[in-house]
Amino acid sequence: MRASDESPIAIRRGAGVRSVLPLLAAALLASGVAACGDDGGRGRPSASLDSGLHGAVLPEARLKGDFTLTATDGEPYDFRRETEGEVALLFFGYTHCPNACPVQMATLGAAYEKLPMELQQRVEVVFVSTDPARDTLPRLRSWLDNFSESFVGLRGSRDQVNRIMQGYGLPPAQIDTTASGPGEPGDGYTVGHAAHVLVFTPDGRLRLMYPTGTRQRAWVEDLRALAREGTAAVTGAANAPSGSAPGGG
Repeated sequence: MRASDESPIAIRRGAGVRSVLPLLAAALLASGVAACGDDGGRGRPSASLDSGLHGAVLPEARLKGDFTLTATDGEPYDFRRETEGEVALLFFGYTHCPNACPVQMATLGAAYEKLPMELQQRVEVVFVSTDPARDTLPRLRSWLDNFSESFVGLRGSRDQVNRIMQGYGLPPAQIDTTASGPGEPGDGYTVGHAAHVLVFTPDGRLRLMYPTGTRQRAWVEDLRALAREGTAAVTGAANAPSGSAPGGG
């Protein structure tokens, strides 16, 4: 499953106003957007004011934080340690997601494959399930392999994942059992979750946010710049301001 770069991915085009991007990023981290991964294009920036990248640069960088979940190989995955010195992309979603999750991952997979091997080795894409009841480790691995066998899949309890999301300023994932009735959710339920990809630079800071609807070409350009230049691609300098570190363990 691959996304074409010839047409917009967003379900609805939003007005990308360059002058409000930093404020937009701050507002999104403060409140988040939860609607089965679809923000309707409202947070879709066309370019970054500060860096020339296509993602929204956060007004204040945040420390990566420290959490450990179970990877699809059954082993514990320490996010901070495993992505140390790399460009890390973090996305929360679920394999039964009807729209934003497969589109987002297909776009990332296609962009990732366009990078030279030496740059791929500097980029880690991490997908955290917001639906552990259905996303078993084998299913998670099989689903991610549709996009890239290199992508990391992580699973934890709902409480663990919600704490991690809230640590980054995102709203907790919420299950809608309307389709399956009261009680324990059945196969028909959906999960509302934030749709943005969080991007951490090699210095261990969260600096960028990309909404659903970012084009494949934009991802290719930005990942090349980030993998080659590291933190300087965003800041223009080697040093970065410190911030609070989320956790969710």
